[in-house]
Amino acid sequence: MYQTNTSQSENLSLYKIYLAGQNSGGGNNDSATGIDLLDEVETEEPNLYKVLILNDDYTPMDFVVYVLKTFFKHDDRSANKIMLDVHKQGSGIAGIYNFEVAETKALQVNQFAKNNKYPLKSITEEDK
Repeated sequence: MYQTNTSQSENLSLYKIYLAGQNSGGGNNDSATGIDLLDEVETEEPNLYKVLILNDDYTPMDFVVYVLKTFFKHDDRSANKIMLDVHKQGSGIAGIYNFEVAETKALQVNQFAKNNKYPLKSITEEDK
């Protein structure tokens, strides 16, 4: 514990003075504690990011389907559709998530592909 030159009762008095000084308006006041309370907290929806699977000339289509089913929980039909988008259009959207989840999934896919000796790449891109 930290040692100070003030007693516990002096600290309590200083804290009460501090709280009284904080009571300068601007919100609801809890009279029991003397602390201003916010009426409403404003929050924003987090930005969403797409995880894109990029086409290459070496990774088998079955491996791409396996990745989509394993890491993104797609069923057979949607995984095959996305795999064909990757093959025909050059990229396909595997999923849309908040930033942290999207980055984690992209890194997991890239590492999994590398461990299996495939050049498959996935990236994240802000969803507009």
